[in-house]
Amino acid sequence: MTLTPLKFDQLKTYSVHDRFSKVTVDNFATPVQPGVSLADFIKSLPDQLCGRDLPELIERLAKGHRNNRPLIIGMGAHVIKVGLNPLLIDLMEKGILTGLALNGAGIVHDTEIAMVGRTSEDVDQVLSLGEFGAARETGEAVNAAIVAGAAANHGMGESIGDYLLKQDFPYNRYSLLASARRLGIPVTVHVAIGTDIVHIHPSADGAAIGTTSYLDFQLFCRLISQLEQGAYINIGSAVILPEIFLKALTVVRNLGNVVNDFTTANFDFIRHYRTMTNVVNRPTAGGGKGYNFIGHHEIMIPLLIAGLLERLADHG
Repeated sequence: MTLTPLKFDQLKTYSVHDRFSKVTVDNFATPVQPGVSLADFIKSLPDQLCGRDLPELIERLAKGHRNNRPLIIGMGAHVIKVGLNPLLIDLMEKGILTGLALNGAGIVHDTEIAMVGRTSEDVDQVLSLGEFGAARETGEAVNAAIVAGAAANHGMGESIGDYLLKQDFPYNRYSLLASARRLGIPVTVHVAIGTDIVHIHPSADGAAIGTTSYLDFQLFCRLISQLEQGAYINIGSAVILPEIFLKALTVVRNLGNVVNDFTTANFDFIRHYRTMTNVVNRPTAGGGKGYNFIGHHEIMIPLLIAGLLERLADHG
């Protein structure tokens, strides 16, 4: 059978003037001039996609803070490794960041920052030698803090914060754990056994790790029970913290806590299934709103924080 080209002369058309359009010139970006304020820069963004979402998220976070609602951040260790501790500590000192959740790698890098002011070994150079993760002082410090915490029936975050302060390490002022403990801000740590270098050290105590991390899960659930009208932001954790957050949310709702209307946001380099499902979409299905931002932490998080601080300053 020979096919003939389809003719379009009978195609039904309509006027573009009568059609709904998702983009208009009113949504376009505005050119910025040298010396403009950050608030003006944010206002200049196109009213499309993340150019709309970022100002909206900033406004929601500012409103929550003005109403004394919590802001909890769950984060992977990469946030520490790209140098963002001072910005988060500043939010703690200003009373804006009210709770922090870390994975196991977070306590490793934060402890090394406190002890020696540097972290993040070159894995490619040492893995073939069997030396990856074998830094003696790191294993001894983290594991000693965890064992002492388990004996005192304290969570992992509190235990390591106490240890860092007691040791009076020279770079404690750059440590999230030490700073949070000094300020009385809860930090919870959620560990998967075998994922962190301190677990291979002879000083590791599996029972103590399990005890302190489980206590922190219970504490995290308490934080989430107070999340109504507040915000939870996940930064750079693709699996563990999104799963922890979803389980905590179902626990607190099961126990009768009203946690339905709140804001969530996820910041990461690429789009992940669990972060979109467990942080952005499912938790806010019955109220509130979730946001997803793709980009480098070392740019996106300072932009978010600076925008929030300026927005709060605008309202006194």
